[in-house]
Amino acid sequence: MTNAAGLPDSGKTDYLAKTMASDEAIISQLLSELDSDRLKHMHGAAAEIIECYRVLRKGGLNVVGELLKGQGTFYEWNHFPEGDIYDSDSHAQYYYHAHRGSEVEHGHFHTFVRVKGMPKGLSPVPHEGTEPWPEGDERLSHLIAVSMDKFGFPIGLFTTNRWVTGENWYRAEDVIAMLDRFVIDHANPSWPVNRWLTAMLRLFRPQIEILLVARDRAVEAHKVRIGDADVFEDRALEITSDLPISVETQTKALDSELRARGLIG
Repeated sequence: MTNAAGLPDSGKTDYLAKTMASDEAIISQLLSELDSDRLKHMHGAAAEIIECYRVLRKGGLNVVGELLKGQGTFYEWNHFPEGDIYDSDSHAQYYYHAHRGSEVEHGHFHTFVRVKGMPKGLSPVPHEGTEPWPEGDERLSHLIAVSMDKFGFPIGLFTTNRWVTGENWYRAEDVIAMLDRFVIDHANPSWPVNRWLTAMLRLFRPQIEILLVARDRAVEAHKVRIGDADVFEDRALEITSDLPISVETQTKALDSELRARGLIG
């Protein structure tokens, strides 16, 4: 169910935020509410991801290993590749780094769209804090972070507070409108990695939308707790929403839903 703005309702957001999103039954329920065109778009993204895995595996590589190849020593906090990856046509951008000291997570991708790639008419939320936000053509919005395990495979999605990525803060519905603008359509530093990451945002689009709505609700709730302090700069709030993911489980549930609708054999 969605609300009048077309966003996931609060009940679904709370439910998924408290439940393992890699559970196939939960994913199946989520997919059953989507129209067939969206499901077919996601199915194409799943096929793209599988193809990227195939060509990387033939070379004895995985997504993270391919990205870090030739990048020198992997230091925590450093952006990889150096200078980030930017598509001058779509104005999408990403980097990979690590800093959370997890035994499970190796690192994570941060994905963005810069202002020239955003739909027309979108503006950041009003800001009265003292910390400067990017201006002019430097304005950008964080979309989603993709957490990777030590074997180079995705294990989670999460959103962050503004200070983490130094972005401009756009409302969840505006960030959702940007998601399809994330396209990295060149071969630097790796064509399969760029294709893979682009497809990941399409395959997991339903979960990303829910996480963005949960992000805004987490920030609003934290603002009530801290009063007049600048909520976007409060280091006590870093991760604003997160969910575990599985490409295999998502793809299996997607195939089942498409078969039930007679859209694939």
